[in-house]
Amino acid sequence: MIVILKPNITSEHDEFRQVVEYLAHKPNIRTRVHQEVGTQQTLTEIYLIGDTASLDKTEVESLAGVDRVVRVSEEYRILGRHHDDGRPSGFEYNGVTFSQDSLHVFAGLCAVDTREHVEQMLRALRDAGQVCTRMGAYKPRTNPYSFQGHGKACLPYVFELAGKYGIKVVAMEILHDSHIDEISDALERAGRPTGVLLQIGTRNTQNFELLKIAGRQREFPVLLKRGFGITLEESLNAAEYLASEGNGRIIFGLRGMKTNMGDPHRNFVDFAHVPAVKRLTRMPVCIDPSHSVGSRASSPEGILDVMHVTAQGVIAGANMVLVDFHPEPATALVDGPQALLLEELPYFLDDVRIAREAYDKRRALRQRLASKT
Repeated sequence: MIVILKPNITSEHDEFRQVVEYLAHKPNIRTRVHQEVGTQQTLTEIYLIGDTASLDKTEVESLAGVDRVVRVSEEYRILGRHHDDGRPSGFEYNGVTFSQDSLHVFAGLCAVDTREHVEQMLRALRDAGQVCTRMGAYKPRTNPYSFQGHGKACLPYVFELAGKYGIKVVAMEILHDSHIDEISDALERAGRPTGVLLQIGTRNTQNFELLKIAGRQREFPVLLKRGFGITLEESLNAAEYLASEGNGRIIFGLRGMKTNMGDPHRNFVDFAHVPAVKRLTRMPVCIDPSHSVGSRASSPEGILDVMHVTAQGVIAGANMVLVDFHPEPATALVDGPQALLLEELPYFLDDVRIAREAYDKRRALRQRLASKT
């Protein structure tokens, strides 16, 4: 059961204390408080764990300060879509809204290599009207002798240049809890010219201690990628780990499944799960076409496979696209063969717009049909 308090009621208010005191006298009930501080208002939710079936929903809703009560019947207690659950399906971060209705493209370098390449990428994004990017500082590699990323050494100029070119959110993978501190410290030293979306990659989807630590911090939202060799349910439970620790600002990423049935692509494209994730949870959904396809192969009409699968995900309702670009893919230190060229950025963005228009038309068609029944 989730008790949702009226906006701007926090632990400092009498109404909050009255609700907590009421619940404290109920046997076999434990509480966990979750608070979201937005630009306009603060929302407080109290999660009840234990024998909630014995609680009178109407009685709880009659308490001063309570907006509504949601009975939880699904496994994903915090992130799930529950019956009569009208909570929002998104959040705002650094002036950018992420929800199940929005769409943002995070084009950038899979791995930061030089300051010059970072600046070229960010300049191209600014010129294309974009405010989000991806920049890899820490890179998990299968081969221990492969390039592991520049780490904290590149953070100062990445953040400086992001601010210079008006980039509001940088998606950046972390591999260890110390990386969160390094990113936060570098942002502070740079004067916080941008924001960071922490990315937890497919190899760490079940690194439960990292999930807990990322969930406890409130500074950054999190992009969690689906585990490449586990079920969707297991990956959604990984997202629930984050939320259960207090950070509900989560985007769920689909990046393809590791199986030879996906050949000749790098991974089996799982973007048909976009509507499934949106149906089961309130999380915005991201697609990663670059790591799904893994090459610059194209169809007979000349359209890149990366663009075909991007369109597949966007038409299905994706809310974010994470895609690799590079000024000189031949010299890229990580995943150069799959990176798109800077001159292809306007074409890619136009293709995404076409796919989004198709999604909007499909949704409008369904609404017209529903209005007739």
